[in-house]
Amino acid sequence: MLRWVALAGLVCAVLLASGFVRFVIPPPADNNTATTDAIVVLTGGSLRLKTGIELMRQGLGRILFVSGVNRRVHLDELLRSAGEDSPPWLVCCTVLGHDAGNTAGNAAETALWMRRQRLHSLRLVTAWYHMPRSLLEFERAMPGLEIIPHPVFSGEIAVPTWLARHGSLGMLIVEYAKYLAALLFPVLDRPVVAGSPRTAAAPGAEP
Repeated sequence: MLRWVALAGLVCAVLLASGFVRFVIPPPADNNTATTDAIVVLTGGSLRLKTGIELMRQGLGRILFVSGVNRRVHLDELLRSAGEDSPPWLVCCTVLGHDAGNTAGNAAETALWMRRQRLHSLRLVTAWYHMPRSLLEFERAMPGLEIIPHPVFSGEIAVPTWLARHGSLGMLIVEYAKYLAALLFPVLDRPVVAGSPRTAAAPGAEP
């Protein structure tokens, strides 16, 4: 019995290790130039917001939705944090979501907003290592909607050197564990969305 238990443990360890190796290989950069109804940015780094703004400048989305924004942060302040990358006209077509507290919450908050706005496609912007879990949650929350992943690559985790950085390796291990938990236990850590996102004069947005 102990021998079988040890063998099962070894198989599980090999599967987990091989899955982690695949997980830490960054996906290719997004080259899809299709226009979507919305650009959705998940908070967690200024580069994500700058990327979302750049996609808007390129005309790849009609509305910029930023999910998981602290309630004390206002639209003007958030856009100023992007520096010169933020054009003045962006104020008229940006929506802030204040009700998400985790990735599942981001998906639920965005799904609620998308349904209310009758939108059918989005480009999802988040860090490349956060994208697998984000896509999983968004596809569960919005089956049938078109979701184009747009991973963001930053200097925080440089692929050739991440093994040499203890902090980066630890973050990747934690994110991998969260992804596995979301994949295997979808009923755990479900979001609670208190209400609709607060809107900043988005075109056609409901009050």
